[in-house]
This record gives sequence, C-alpha cells and structure tokens, in this order.
Amino acid sequence: MTEGFGFPGTVLEATCPACGHHVAVPFFDGGRQPLATLGWPESQSQAREMKRLPTAFVRCVECGHVFNPCFDYAEVPYTKKPNLMFNSGVSWSKFIARTTNGILRRIPPRPTVVEIGHGEASLLTALACARPMGRFVGFDPHGATQATGELELRSELFDPEAHLEELRPDLIISRHVLEHLANPLGFLQRIAFCAGRLGREQLAYFEVPCIDRALAHGRTVDFYYEHNSQFTTRSFRAMLSRCGLRTVESGYGYGGEVIYGYVVLGTKAGGIAIAQGAKAFSTAAEFARVRIREQLDELVASGARVAIWGGTGKSAAFINHYGLDGGRFPIVVDSDACKAGTFVPGMGQQIRSRDWLKSHPAEVIIVPPQWRAADIVEEMRRHRIKVARVLIEHGGKLIDYFTDQHPYRRRPIVGRLSRSTASAATQSAHI
Repeated sequence: MTEGFGFPGTVLEATCPACGHHVAVPFFDGGRQPLATLGWPESQSQAREMKRLPTAFVRCVECGHVFNPCFDYAEVPYTKKPNLMFNSGVSWSKFIARTTNGILRRIPPRPTVVEIGHGEASLLTALACARPMGRFVGFDPHGATQATGELELRSELFDPEAHLEELRPDLIISRHVLEHLANPLGFLQRIAFCAGRLGREQLAYFEVPCIDRALAHGRTVDFYYEHNSQFTTRSFRAMLSRCGLRTVESGYGYGGEVIYGYVVLGTKAGGIAIAQGAKAFSTAAEFARVRIREQLDELVASGARVAIWGGTGKSAAFINHYGLDGGRFPIVVDSDACKAGTFVPGMGQQIRSRDWLKSHPAEVIIVPPQWRAADIVEEMRRHRIKVARVLIEHGGKLIDYFTDQHPYRRRPIVGRLSRSTASAATQSAHI
C-alpha cells in the first residue's frame, strides 16, 4: 500500500491547477523525498538530513493534468537557491534560438516586453539586443539584478493589476514558472481579467515542461517536489482555453520535452460587469456600516430600550459587523427556545427566550434577518409581544418595518389572505 492514496482506485477530491476540475485519481506516489533541484546540500551529513516532503501525485480525470495536492510552496526555498533549468547543450541552445526568433516575429520594432520569472535574463537580453529601441522588463524576486541598456530587472513579483496598467506590454513571457506554482490557472486568469478590465487583448507566451513522453515511456524521474504541476498537451491547452480569448499558436520543443503557446489573454464583458457590481456592493456596504453605526449610537443616546431578535447565524453576523456590544445592547432574544441560555458568538450577550419580552418590554426591536421580518412580526402579534418600532436594515440604513418602503413585507397568498388582512396582521404589532 503506497503512502497517501490508501488503496488503488480511490477517487479523490482535489482541485486541478490546470483546468479547475475537482476529481482526480491516484497516479504516482514517490513517498517522501528531499528537494531535488533547490536543496543544494554542502555536506554529506546535510544531504542525508534534508527534510523529506510528500510526492503523492494525482491525475485530473478531466484534462489529464498531473499534480501533487500535498505541495506547499513555503517548503521551496527560492529565496536561497537559484532554480537552474535545463543546460547549455546544443539541442537546448537551438530551441532557445528558435524561441527568440519566434518572439521577434511577433513584436513591433519598439516593443515593451515583460518576462515573469526572468531567471538569469538570457532571453530578455537576447531580445533587447535584437530590438535596442524597445523596453524589456523582467520580474523575479530571486533572479539576476544586473542589467544594461533598456533591460530592467526588478526583484519583485509581477502584479497584474499594477504592472499591466503601468507597462501595457506588447508581449508577456513566462517560461518554466507555471509548473512551480500552486495555482497556475488562477495566476493566468488574474492576468487575463486585469487585461480585460483595461480594455486590452494581451498577447502572452507560456512555456512549460511536457510529460507526454514520460507517460508514454513510464518515466518516474520527472515527478519531484518542486514541480507541483506536470503538464500534458491536453492539460496545457485546457489551461490556456480557460484564461484566454484565443490561442494563436502552440507547439513543442526540445524533442517534445517542452510545450509552448502564444495566447491572447482577456476577459469577456460579463466578467467585467460582475467585478463592477462587486465593487459597488463593497462600497455600499462600507457606507452602510458607517451610517448604521451612527444610527445605533443615536438609539443608545436616546435611552430607548432596544432588543435584538435573533442571536446566532445572520443575527450574530449583524451584531458583530456593526459592533452591538453587550454593554450598549444587552437584550437579545430568539424564537428558538433551544437557544435560550446560550450566548451570542463574539459579543457574549445571553440569548433569552422570545417570551422574556412580555415581562420586559422593549421600545425598539431590531430584526437583523430582513427576510424573516414578516414572520417575526406575525410571531409577536400571536404571542402579544408589543413594541413601538421594528427596525430592519435596508438600503444602507436602519428603517422602520411598518412605515418605510422595503421588499420584505409578506405578500398575500391568493385564496387564503387578502392584502387588507395581511396589513392588519402586521400592523397589530405596531403600537
């Protein structure tokens, strides 16, 4: 029995870093292994004492991507050791030359080019030499820092929101970075969204190792800790399809050990509209928090006896969000008798039975879950709990349930309750 999987045939819930699918199956369990490329032990004893990390790879049943769900990026010390990729052999050098020429054919005479994870910056340097009037910017917290001419090497992470707006590049390059990330799809989708929000169609070039041949020939040496994501042709293309408007070109290099793709990144209008709606909601919620806290302060200053109806769930969220502490708002009641004697999470008020209000009447009752307000008003009427005002949150402020306009009044049920009867039922609780 291999460590991590339990038994053959197990179906696992694990989010695929390439396509986002949530079902995977066991693929290869290499046990616990030391870092293979970034450990760099300086003595035999240090080598033997290296921390061993789980290499329990699974495979996505949707796109075929192979990944290690046990991966923890914090265990990989990029800050201490460089990540040396491939070699200076003839085949690799030819592939780099071909890649450089392919990029030069796609960029204008005076381009702005960004490379994410520039490493030793050899590719950017070659591009800058070929396009001396261009601007070439590399982002890598642990890469080379010495630059000449138009080459800018920044010791920082690429931030799509800030740097796309600042640089507006003609091309983004990322080579042999995505396989090290815990969530490469999320990173690419973030770039795509930020480009779309700027109204841009962003051309990008991505390159990763390809394990098609490893699968075909049963190789296991490819599967080590630092490479969390192992791309197949299918999974690489699936990832690009989920973050780009269109794929311009894809292909292989270095004898099929590498797969690359040129893709136009962007976001459809619907995604931008959703983001705008989220921002509007967030802004309105912040205004509401300030305004409602002011209203609550006014209630306290008025000396009115205030009760909160509901002490858990949405009511507890309301109490904590708006800061209804037990000193100023000690009275909390609940319709559920089982909750009586327990306490409000976070703030600590003792929750009392609804009927406690019969002998300790309140002048104002705040009902945090607006959607239950009609039922609670009817419950007060049936149990003869009298109150002058019932307040609910609506439109960024506390409003009067009976006199103000809102969508939470009970609608009449045809054939059972007329509009006038429903109105009388709710108004009977208003004294």
